Amino acid sequence: MNTEEGTKNEKMWHTAAHVFASALTEIYPNVKIAIGPPIEMGFHYDFELEKNLNEKDLEKIEEKMKEILKKKETMEHEIIPIKKALEVFKNNPYKIELINDLQANGEKEISIYKTGNFLDMCKGPHLNSTSEIGAIKLLKISSAYWKGNEKNKQLQRVYGIAFKTQQELDNWIKLRDEAESSDHNKIGREQNLFMTHELIGQGLPLLMPRGAKLFQILTRWIEDEEEKRGYVYTKTPYMAKSDLYKVSGHWEHYKDGMFILGDEKNPGEIMALRPMTCPYQFLIYKNGLKSYKDLPIRYAETSILFRNESSGEMHGLTRVRQFTLSEGHLIVTPEQLEHEFKEVINLINYVMDTLGIREDITYRFSKWDPKNKKEKYIDNPEAWEHSQNEMKKILDNLGIKYVEAEGEAAFYGPKLDLQTKNVYGKEDTLITVQIDFALPERFDMTYVDKDGQKKRPYIIHRSSIGCYERTMAMLIEKYKGAFPTWLSPEQVTIIPVSEKFSNYANKVKQELLENKIRAKVDERNETLGYRIRDTQKEKVPYAIVVGAKEEETKKVAIRPRNGEQQTLTIQEFVEKINKEIKEKK
Repeated sequence: MNTEEGTKNEKMWHTAAHVFASALTEIYPNVKIAIGPPIEMGFHYDFELEKNLNEKDLEKIEEKMKEILKKKETMEHEIIPIKKALEVFKNNPYKIELINDLQANGEKEISIYKTGNFLDMCKGPHLNSTSEIGAIKLLKISSAYWKGNEKNKQLQRVYGIAFKTQQELDNWIKLRDEAESSDHNKIGREQNLFMTHELIGQGLPLLMPRGAKLFQILTRWIEDEEEKRGYVYTKTPYMAKSDLYKVSGHWEHYKDGMFILGDEKNPGEIMALRPMTCPYQFLIYKNGLKSYKDLPIRYAETSILFRNESSGEMHGLTRVRQFTLSEGHLIVTPEQLEHEFKEVINLINYVMDTLGIREDITYRFSKWDPKNKKEKYIDNPEAWEHSQNEMKKILDNLGIKYVEAEGEAAFYGPKLDLQTKNVYGKEDTLITVQIDFALPERFDMTYVDKDGQKKRPYIIHRSSIGCYERTMAMLIEKYKGAFPTWLSPEQVTIIPVSEKFSNYANKVKQELLENKIRAKVDERNETLGYRIRDTQKEKVPYAIVVGAKEEETKKVAIRPRNGEQQTLTIQEFVEKINKEIKEKK
């Protein structure tokens, strides 16, 4: 979507949100509306209502919205004083809270929009008139905490979308249905890769044996590859005292995203589950004096991390509360910074190329926002400008095409984000590479340089494959469950024609296993056709059918997922599939 289309749709969807709220307040006069922004695809509106809405209620609201659209009302904009706004919205505690927040930030006036009899505080932008909306649809009911904070009241949330014409809406619904069929949440569950359970909770998926095998394949590959490139592995605790996070700055800038353990009445016993591993590895670095000859040091860890994601944001494997990151921290001299950054990018490119997803990646240079320098970031403007200039120079030297995003930096430094989109077009960050100027100072990290003086190193925070769960989600959607042979949880399913050929099938399996080929025997009491179809449904790269002829000739009849059937000796098949695996195909 280009910028012009994005602006047009944002206005369309923002206006549609107001039409929804107008219809909602007509049908349920006691409703207390909260916020209703446009989102990446459509809009949502949060509200407090004694009645829990259902699908039939949505149909009724949608009909009311269509009635409002027929009136072709203008969107009237007005700026009013804070005092008047407090009077206008005096019966709505959510609007009053927002107005008080704005007043606390120095605002003296409030922007409002009026549509017919409906009035809402809002900055816009909006369409000039609701007549520009030709088709509208409410999509689903959900819930969300006020201001995204689980300590606040839980509200109802309705999602919707709007377009200029019915044809555009019909086309969008068709594309959405196609996307849903490719959603990793659907495919992953159908193929028994992962599941969730209400007894465990949101954002805590269970990897089933097939999903755990895929996870294992990826982690073993990455760990071996990183060690080839000079990384050394650490193993650090899942939690630490709050003191550690106060030194790192996470307690000040990231506490709301952390899981806190212990009683705040006893500060010495307050712990937190780790949201990242960097502070732990920095303490390992500080264990002993370091010389310039020791640098660069490349620490890596397959880190289990914890982030307190809001319930409305969680989805399948892409947004979870416990996840696994291919985490790394490079401690380097200033002279080594550009070379090591380049080598990090080379590793990432190798990983993306091997997985077949490099063409699906875009790059974002995430910078700090000077306006929020104290609230969101470590307050050192000079260091920020220096580190951002260094990163820009490196990115330009590497020829990376990127967009700049102010306000998206980590709290301790600028970063390069590798962005990807899911089947619905929602953008997520897959991998980040960050230059850190702040934490070496906070942790008093030094090395002795050639001149005998102690100096501060730079730190590169990086991942190579990103969050394994999110990358798995991307791969599930990319390949629709039909993974390349080297990645497939099962590479071969052996199907005996009948029970009397089970012994031969298991002998074939054993020979494949001895050649490090993942194989299983399907000897269920089902028809041959049923078992072949089941293997195809699981999208196993190869099915092997064995019967009297195969047992007699010591051969196998192979049915590739893609390709023609053929009969080979076991050794010929081993050579064929191992070539695919070695070449990562």
